[in-house]
Formats: sequence, structure tokens, C-alpha cells
Amino acid sequence: MIKSVTALLVLLFSFQLVGATGDDDDDKKPKTDAMLFGDVKSGGEHIPFASIRIKGTTIGAAADATGHFKMTNLPVGDQTVVVSAIGYIPLERKVTLESKKSVTILFELDADLIGIEQVVVSADRNAKSRKETPSIVNSLNAELFERTQSVTLSEGLVFSPGLRLENNCQNCGFSQVRMNGLEGPYSQILINSRPVFSGLAGVYGLELIPANMIERVEVVRGGGSSMYGSNAIAGTVNLITKDPIANTFEAAVTDAVFGVNNDMDAANDLSLNMNGSFVSDDYQTGFSIFGFHRDRDYLDANGDGYSEMSTIKNTTVGGRLFQRVGDRGKFTLDYFHIDESRRGGNKFDLPEHEADIAESIDHAINSGSLNFDVLMREDDKFSAFLSMQAVDRGTYYGANKDLSAYGQTNDLTYSAGVQYTRSINYLLFSPATITSGIESNGSDLTDKKLGYWDPYEHVHYGNTLVADQTARTQAAFLQSEWKGEKIVFSAGLRYDHYNISGHGEENDDVTGDVLSPRVSFLYDISEHVQARAGYARGFRAPQIFDEDLHIETSGSRKVIHNNDPDLKQESSNSFTASIDLSDHSGQWQYQFLAEGFYTQLINPFASEYGDVDENGTVVYTRVNAEDGASVAGVNLELNVSPSNKIQLQSGFTVQSSKFEKPQEFNEKSFFRTPNNYGYLSMNYNPIPVFNIALTGNYTGSMLIPYFGNTIADPEAGELRESDPFFDLGLKLSYDFRVTDYIQLQLNGGVKNIFNSYQNDFDSGIDRDPGYIYGPLNPRTIYFGISIRTLR
Repeated sequence: MIKSVTALLVLLFSFQLVGATGDDDDDKKPKTDAMLFGDVKSGGEHIPFASIRIKGTTIGAAADATGHFKMTNLPVGDQTVVVSAIGYIPLERKVTLESKKSVTILFELDADLIGIEQVVVSADRNAKSRKETPSIVNSLNAELFERTQSVTLSEGLVFSPGLRLENNCQNCGFSQVRMNGLEGPYSQILINSRPVFSGLAGVYGLELIPANMIERVEVVRGGGSSMYGSNAIAGTVNLITKDPIANTFEAAVTDAVFGVNNDMDAANDLSLNMNGSFVSDDYQTGFSIFGFHRDRDYLDANGDGYSEMSTIKNTTVGGRLFQRVGDRGKFTLDYFHIDESRRGGNKFDLPEHEADIAESIDHAINSGSLNFDVLMREDDKFSAFLSMQAVDRGTYYGANKDLSAYGQTNDLTYSAGVQYTRSINYLLFSPATITSGIESNGSDLTDKKLGYWDPYEHVHYGNTLVADQTARTQAAFLQSEWKGEKIVFSAGLRYDHYNISGHGEENDDVTGDVLSPRVSFLYDISEHVQARAGYARGFRAPQIFDEDLHIETSGSRKVIHNNDPDLKQESSNSFTASIDLSDHSGQWQYQFLAEGFYTQLINPFASEYGDVDENGTVVYTRVNAEDGASVAGVNLELNVSPSNKIQLQSGFTVQSSKFEKPQEFNEKSFFRTPNNYGYLSMNYNPIPVFNIALTGNYTGSMLIPYFGNTIADPEAGELRESDPFFDLGLKLSYDFRVTDYIQLQLNGGVKNIFNSYQNDFDSGIDRDPGYIYGPLNPRTIYFGISIRTLR
């Protein structure tokens, strides 16, 4: 299948490239010398580096640091000029361009301090205003990551309604995001709208991705499989990397100290990042680069000699290159490389097999993508893409100086496809936009335990194959969106055929055919009030190796996760309904959202405990729970800005997550899932160069399984209820003007001011490493400095 898709891509590239350029090739068509000059302001102040483009083409430019711009050799005739900038409402103006003549145009943008009219792409794979999408899309921009001092993607995700991040391992620091109460594997992680983030990379991936490589993160809650495929039951998290729009640079260093109290030794967390963007004078070519380095110490929170937070060393480099083809075509190339190592346990100065407990992971990840977009007719768009990610991971999961605990895992993931968006003046009952496409997604994974020499028995043990998995999915999707004066209605259908084969213990092929419908509805009750409703069907294929197949290790037990041979795919029915109020009133801007959600899980995956073998190992087998499960609740979101000096963003979730029949510990409720949680972020600029940011996260009580100091007997475990937590943070920053174009910023602050942190960690070699909950970090004090071009 991948060969056929590749051939199709080449054919369509060639055909569309001829159609896009053809007679319009820059080398053949005469220069028009039509020019456009202007400046971009808001409230009388110029906006540096605003983006300017000619609608219906790929022609674009950016304002300079003074807010002025110039565009030359533009197509003649009536054109629409679109101006946009982060934090402002996009504006369109019509102009008439003539050969060898210039036009001057002045733009005055209104501030959009809380993102009411931000442009998003994740709802249906097409860029449009958030207010025009029948599905709710929440966007986290680079400024929010900066204000909340989020070093990585994982730290910033908690500032979106319905999302909560948790740490699941005391040794290695494995973390996952829960959306609407569902575990990490229920959410589809996308990179630039492509599902190339594998289950293997996802185990530690949220903490691998540095915040400085992200332009924004778009979150769509609720089943989205009709557009994005398997694992989008809870929703999608779309990472959009930074696009070059002007000649800019930024470099920053931050040093943090955490664990500052009398009960634990303080540890250090140093991070450095760099960003640069370069664009040619004619804006035909652009290139952005980013770099990140982090060095974090381990933390022993309870003084037992074993870590509660692992060491982390991360170096990430990457960039994006675009090349415009004619007036209507564009190639984009993305690439990044991550080298990351982490280790938890004890005796960090010794090799892993000399420690009492050690869990260590070394990652080398290469990820790249090639996209080709061409605008056709007046508003149509053709896209073709190929994305790949290779993960090379070395591990050690062992206790009691186990020489056999070293492992090696390799995974190659790809996603290739084409998409065509067609605008139709009238279809059935109104104008419509049809989006269609085909995809081929796949993954090749091998997982093995490495051989070793036993010095006591004088015996060499060879490599042992744990899993050799091949997964292939071919898909086609079709969606139509009808837009009326007050109503937007969208209906879509996706077909997936998957084939998963494994060698070793799991050697039977698993195949399936899935139809995933999706319907959503938007009604403008008034100018400022919108109602939305939607339904989507999703699924998870029964893969052999997934995010939750993670080994937990202690001196008293070793837990291994396997799939039941008869494991079936998991399906879902997801329903959402919401009311959204937003308005501008003088300087005031506000937005309030109340969203109800209900997700029914059919054949949901659950864990079944096995017996303990002679080596103290217990197997958790993933099976289909009887009679299903359901998740229901309400997400509330309130964003307010009384002036351009103050912005308040907040969200709160109330929910219930339960199996229909009792599962582990004779309990119906999902574990590690609080019934209520929320966040708060307030930003205050008393003067333009000084900023105060206050943030908070609340986590309600939840049920946590505990198996510490046992002989790996599940019946000896107990179910505990955690206390609620409130994590409060404060950040101060001050900008100094170095030159007319360069500024220096000093910043500092405290995370988790009141040290709301777990105080009953299990201890010693026989501890339960899975008994960890609450905020990710204890009290943390940090200071940073950055230098950059003006924004």
C-alpha cells in the first residue's frame, strides 16, 4: 500500500504542480511591478512582524520591527489583502492593483486578547476562525507557555479545559495527559496535523517536546476519528511548529531549583533555548530553526535514597523550510531531532545493573515531514504529505542488580496521503465545502531484551525478542460542511482498514474494518451567543505494544503488561453540546463556554491481574471489560480581559468516569481520575515593559491503587483516596530596550508556591513506583534571561 500511495503522491505532485505553475511560472510571466505599501497598527501603536498575504495565493510578507511592509510584483486586478498577528483579530481589505503602480494601505487591527477570533485548523483540517467551526477548538499559544513558565509541552497542556497531566511512575517519570477523564492512549497526538506520533514515542513524548519549538497547540475534545483515525476517542492534541514569517531571533536561559524545603535535598533544572527565523527579500523562501537543551537533577523527596523525580538530559534541534512555487503553490519541509536520557532509582553514580533499583531510558528520535499545498480555482486547495518518525530507545528496567534488564526498542512510523478541499456555491441546500482524502499510516516496531554474560554461572544469555509488531492502516475520509446565514452543519465519514501482526508471544494477525461517522452543528443564536452539538464514533485498534505496556519495577515486584489473545478493538460513541458567549464591550472582552460531554466505551480495555511466578513477576493482561464504560461531565471555560493590561483565562471540569460492572478492587470508578479539576491563568501589565503572571491548577481527590511492600500479590494491594491539591505559581518579567530592534528580558518566579505536593510516597527498595499522584513538581524557584528581536 505504501508503494501505491507514494506513486499517487508523485503523480498528483506532478499534475498539480503543472496546473499550479504552468503558464504562470515566474520565469515565463512578465513582471507586473505592481506594489503594495503600508503599515499595521492597533490603538495607534505599530505592530511589528504582522503577517500580510494576498488571499487565494501563497504570496505573503511580514511587517518589519516598525510595523511597515512592502510587497512587489503582485498580481494585477482586484485582490483581497489579509493581515494577521498573534493577539489581534485578522482583517481583510480589498484593493485594486495595476501594473507599474503602487498602492498604500493602512491597517488598524483590533486586539483579540483572549483568542475569540483566533484561526484554527484542527476541527476539520482547514484553517478558519474559531467562531466559524462547529467543533470547539482550544488554542494554547507560545505566549501562554511563556507566561506559565512551561519548559515542555507537558507543563502547558494543563491550561486547557478538560485536560490534566499526571505522573505515573516514581522511577522513570512516565507522564500522560488525560482528556475528559480518559487515559493518554485515548487521545491522538498530532504533529502539524499528522498522526506520526507513535505509541512508543508517546510514553515519554509529552515531556520530550520543548515548548520553544511550538507555535501553538490546538485541542479538540470529543471523538475525532472521522478525520484523524484511531485513538482519537477522547480528542486530539495538535502540535503546530513555528513558521518563518520574518527575520527574528531569540535566545534564553533559565535556571530552576526545586524541592526547596526542610524535608528534601534541593535539585537543579537548567534549560537553554534558541529560535531563529530567516526570510528572503521576495518572501519566496523562509527558514526557521530552534534548539533546546535541558539538564535536570533527580529529586529524593522523602529521604529514602530513591528518586521521586528522574534525571533528564534533553537536546533538541530542528527547523522548518518553505519554498513558494509560483503564486499558488508551496512546499514545506519540517525536521527535528531529540536526544534524551533519563534515569530514576538509586546509586546514580554506578551503572544501572549495580543499583538496587534503576529505570533508565535513552531516546534518539528523528521526525520529518514534507508537505505540498497548491491553491486551485478560486478557493480550492490540494495538499499532499509524507511524515515519518524513527525512535531508537535503549532501556534498563531492573531491580536487585539484574543483568537481564537491559532492552532495545526501535520504531519507524509513517503517515502519507493526499487531501482536496473544494468549495461549491450550492450543494443540496446551501454553499458547501467538501474535504476528502486518503491516508496510509504504519508502524514497524521491534522490542527485545539484550543478552548478557553471567559472571557467576559463566553463561552467556542471548537476546530475547519481546515484540516484533507491524501495523498498517489504509484510510479514506469525506466531509461536507454547509454554511448558512446562522447555521453551520458538518457531516463526515472515515473508513479505516487496519492490519496488526506480531511475532513472538503474540503472533496472530489482527485485522479490522471500521466506519467512523462524525456530525457537528453550529447555530448562531445571536451575534454573541452560539450553540454547538456533535456526535462522533471512534475506535482503538488492539495493538500489541502501546503506551500503557510499561514495565514497573521494584525490589518486591515486577509488573509486565500483555494483550489478551482474543482482545477486540475498542469503540466509542461520543456526544457533546455547548453554549458559547463572547462579546466586545468597550475595552472589555469576555468569553464563557459551558460544554457537556458523554462518551460511551464499547469493549473498553481493562487490566486483569495474573498469578505471581517463581521470580516474583505478575502479568497484567489487557482484556475487554464486560458491558462497557462511560464518561460524562461538564467543561466550563471563562476568559475575561477588561483592558489590554489584564487577561484572565480559567477552566473547570466536573465529571464521572465509570465501568458498568466492577473491575479491580470491586470498583466501578476509573482510577487516577478526579471528579473535578481546573486551572487559572492571569496576566497583568501595569506598564508595557513589566509583566505579572499568576497561575493555578486544582486537582480533586481520586482513587489510587497501592501495592507497596508486598510480594506482588494483587489481593494484598489496597485502594486509597488522595487529598485534593492546589498548585499556585507566580512569574515576574521586565523588558529592557537594548537597541531599536532588540530587547533584553529578565524574569523570575515560583511554581507551586505553597508546596502542594504528595507527602506519602512509598519508600525503600520494595516501594510501589506507581503510587504517585498530584502535581508534577514540588516548590520550584527559577530565574531566567532572554534576548530577542522586538515582537
